[in-house]
Amino acid sequence: MKHDNTSKPWGFSPEQIAAALDAAPYKVEDPDTPYDPNDEAAVNAFWENAEVRMPGQRGKQKKPVKIPVSIRLSAEVVDYFKQGGEGWQTRLEEALQTYIAEHRKAA
Repeated sequence: MKHDNTSKPWGFSPEQIAAALDAAPYKVEDPDTPYDPNDEAAVNAFWENAEVRMPGQRGKQKKPVKIPVSIRLSAEVVDYFKQGGEGWQTRLEEALQTYIAEHRKAA
């Protein structure tokens, strides 16, 4: 059996909410906001195309998604790239991209 929620949301009455909104500053000053938060049309335009995602859910990709593969590399190659610390797989990817670019020109 489904139970009805009989409590008030947040425990505030509509009158208390209205009083708090009336007491709030008239203008919002936020230089980091990409739109004027005091302009309702600008706020609506900004949020019109917003995507709602669950935590951990990826959004649209700017670049093509990489393909997971399993390859065997020599210890020397892995050690070389891991010596640079975090991001070693990205550096390995960049080295392979450079190799491809150089060899495509020659072909």
